[in-house]
Parts: sequence; C-alpha cells; structure tokens
Amino acid sequence: MPTRIENAKPRFQQVVEHLDSELSAIRTGRAHAALIENIQVEAYGSMMDMKGVAAVSIPDFKTIQIEAWDKALTKDIEKAIIAANIGLTPNVAGSIIRLIMPTPTEETRRDTVKRVHVLGEQSRKGIRNVREEVREEILSAEKEKQISEDDRFRELEQLEKQVKEWNGKIDDIVQGKEKEISTI
Repeated sequence: MPTRIENAKPRFQQVVEHLDSELSAIRTGRAHAALIENIQVEAYGSMMDMKGVAAVSIPDFKTIQIEAWDKALTKDIEKAIIAANIGLTPNVAGSIIRLIMPTPTEETRRDTVKRVHVLGEQSRKGIRNVREEVREEILSAEKEKQISEDDRFRELEQLEKQVKEWNGKIDDIVQGKEKEISTI
C-alpha cells in the first residue's frame, strides 16, 4: 500500500521539472534550441510550436539556425520570432533564419541570475505547498484514528526528509544555471 509521501513524489517531481523547463528558456549568451522551440507560429491556419514547423540547429555556440520544412512558412516564422520578443533579431537568408546571440553584459548577467533565483524560490514555494497538503493529510488521518500518534511523527519526519531532498535538487539546478550564466 503506497504511503501519502510516496503518492506526493510525482507532485514534487512536477515542481522540479517545471523549474527545469522555465530555466531552459532563459538566455545565457549561449545558443540553445529551447529558447525558441516552443514559440507559436501561425501555420496552415492554426498555431503550432516552432519545433513542429522547422528544423532548429545550433551551428556554433552563438547561433541558432532555423530552416522551415515548408519554405512558404519562412516569413511566418520570422514574424513569430519578432512577436515572441525574446530579444533576438532574425536574419533571413533565403529559407534559412539565423539568430545571433549577443554577448551578455555584466548587468544582464546579474539580472538573469536574479531571475533564476526568483524561479528557484517559486519552486521551493511549490515544494512547501505540496508539503503542507501532505502534512494536512497526515494530521487528518490521525484525527480520524487511521494512524497512531507515533505513525504521525514517523510520517512527518519522512516528509521533512523528502522536502529537504527536493529542495536540495532545486538548489543544485539553480546553482548550475547560475554557473552557466556566469562562465560565458
């Protein structure tokens, strides 16, 4: 029989995965496809992700290259990049679009690191929210005489160990991203 804490693990995991996806979209000065692959492009009368209408490649560490599978979509892709306001200007050469990453200034790096820390704190808040939900489940189980007082203490202790572990993962992710921003 799975415990309340085991049932909460997917929710903890979801918080960490959300942080990962948010951080992957942050510009660090190094080109990576995650910056643009989820930009919505109007294609064939509907909105589609960039990765669904074009091949995205990274020819060097400062360049993102986009080649539409249907050459008629090149202008639509260019418009979508401009509308996304990601701070990059598309350079169109025939059917290929290139985005050149500018070298970040020291001020930009500091601002980006602050943003990373804000996202990390939001994730820690998400972990606390999950902890509070599980804690309430444990306390109500004791109140309804489903578990003993000793079981409540044991489960609350296990819960705190899990929270500490997940917060450690968040700290590692944030520190890794901070290092990536600072070393470029």
